[in-house]
Amino acid sequence: MYFLGIDLGTSSVKIIIMDESGKVVNSTTKNFEISYPHIGWAEQNPDDWWDGTKEGIKEIIKLSGLKSDEIKGIGFSGQMHGLVVLDKDNKVLMPAILWCDQRTQEECEYLNNVIGQDKLSKYTANMALTGFTAPKVLWVKKHKPDIYNKIYKIMLPKDYIRFKLTGLFATDVSDASGTLMFDVKNRKWSKEMLNILEINEEVLPKVFESYQVTGRVCIEAAKVTGLSTETLVVAGAGDQAAGAVGTGTVDSGVVSVALGTSGVVFACDKKFSVDNKNRLHSFCHANGRYHQMGVMLSAASCLQWWNDNINLDTMENSFEVLLTEAENSVAGSKGLIYLPYLMGERTPYSDPDAKGAFIGLNITHTRGDMTHSILEGVCFGLRDSLEILKSMGVEVKEVRVSGGGSKSTLWKQILASVFNLKVSSINSKEGPAYGAAILAAVGCGLYDNVDDACNSLIKITDTIMPIEKDVDKYDKTYKVYASLYGCLKDKFKELSELDSKED
Repeated sequence: MYFLGIDLGTSSVKIIIMDESGKVVNSTTKNFEISYPHIGWAEQNPDDWWDGTKEGIKEIIKLSGLKSDEIKGIGFSGQMHGLVVLDKDNKVLMPAILWCDQRTQEECEYLNNVIGQDKLSKYTANMALTGFTAPKVLWVKKHKPDIYNKIYKIMLPKDYIRFKLTGLFATDVSDASGTLMFDVKNRKWSKEMLNILEINEEVLPKVFESYQVTGRVCIEAAKVTGLSTETLVVAGAGDQAAGAVGTGTVDSGVVSVALGTSGVVFACDKKFSVDNKNRLHSFCHANGRYHQMGVMLSAASCLQWWNDNINLDTMENSFEVLLTEAENSVAGSKGLIYLPYLMGERTPYSDPDAKGAFIGLNITHTRGDMTHSILEGVCFGLRDSLEILKSMGVEVKEVRVSGGGSKSTLWKQILASVFNLKVSSINSKEGPAYGAAILAAVGCGLYDNVDDACNSLIKITDTIMPIEKDVDKYDKTYKVYASLYGCLKDKFKELSELDSKED
C-alpha cells in the first residue's frame, strides 16, 4: 500500500511516494515560472501546475516500478490564498493571482475600514490582507468585470489540481481558512461574509476536513497520469498545515517554523482563539483542531535574492560559498541589521509598502557579514510572531524547523539563539508533501487519526540548543530590529508612491 503526497508550491510541484511504514520511496519535482507583470503583482498559469503534476505523477510511478493499483490514496498540500477562477466550461479565465501578490491594497482598506475589522474578525477570525483570496475577488470585480461576470467557480491553487484529477470541486478547512470567506470557528463558509462580498456560495467548493476522502481519480486523469480510477483522493491541507503535519506539530507546546520562500511560525491549539490585534492568522488545523500562524513574506527568498544579485548564481555551490563566509561573522553581524521586507510584510505589520534594507553598514563589513545579517534578519522577523504567541499565552517548548533554509546548520543555530529555544529536525525532509501523504494514509484508513499517524511516523533526528553567550546579544539586537520598522514606515510609503509615479 502506497500513498502520494502532492505539494503545489510557489515555484514547483513536489510529488512523493510514501509506503505503509512512512518511508519515502521516491520523489520528483517539476518547476514552473512566476510572472511579475507589474510591481507588486505575482501570477501563474494554473495549467502549468497541472502539466507539472501529471508529468511528475507519471514519472514517479515509472521510477518506483509500482502498479497503479498499489497507490491507494493521494493527499494534497498547496500554496494558500491564490485565486483561480473558472468559467461554466471549466476553463481558466485568467492567470492565478498568488498569495504574495500585493495589488489589492484598496480592497483591503475597504474591507478593514468600511466593513470593519471587528466584523471581519467576528465572521472569519482574521483581518483583510493583500494575500488573502476575498480581496482578490473584489479586485477582479472592479478591474476585470468581463471576467468577473463569467466566473462559475472560485478555487484555491491545490484544488485546481484536485479538480483535474477527480473532476470534482472541493477544498479543505485549513486552506479555506485563508480566503477571508470562511467561518473558522465553525469550520464552514461564512454566510455573513459572502453576503458582504455578494458571492453566491454555489461558486465555492464543498469543504472537507483535511483527512476526509473527496473522491477518486477520474478516467481522464488516469489516462494521462497512469493512476488507477480506484485511487482515493483526500482533501489535504494548505501548505503550512500540511507542513505542520509533516513535522508532527499537531499538539500544544511544539511550534513549527518553515524556512521556505516565506517564513512561517505555526502553533497548534485545541481551542479556538484569536489575536485581538489581528497580527496572527487563526485558521483550522488539518487534525480537527485550530492553529495560530504568523507569516513573513520573504524568508529563504531573501538568501535567494542575495545570491542572484551578487552574481554568485553562476558559480557552482554558490549558496555553500555564501554560508561558509557567513560562518566567519559573529552574533549581531558586527552591528549590521537586515530588514527582510522584500515583498512587503504580513506579520506583524501587514504593510505591502514595507521595504528591505541593510541598517548599520560600514566600511569594515564583508560579504560574509551581510549574508550573516540576512540569516539573522529572517530569524528576527520570525521572532516577531513568537513574541505574539507568547503574549497570547500559547505554550512554546520546542521548535521544529522545515523548508529549504533548514538545510543550513548555521541558520538553525542562529534561530535557536534568537528564539532561546531548542530547534529540532525530524526524520522526513519532504515537508508539506510528507504531511499530504500522511493525510492520505489517514483517509485510506491506515491510521485512526492524524495524531496517531504523526506519533507513529515522525521522529526527531537532531536538536540544536541556543548558544548562551549569543542569546543576550540577540535579545538586545532584536529590540533594535523591532524598532526600525516604526522609524521607516512613512519613508517606505513615500518610496512606493515615487515608484508608482514612475511605473
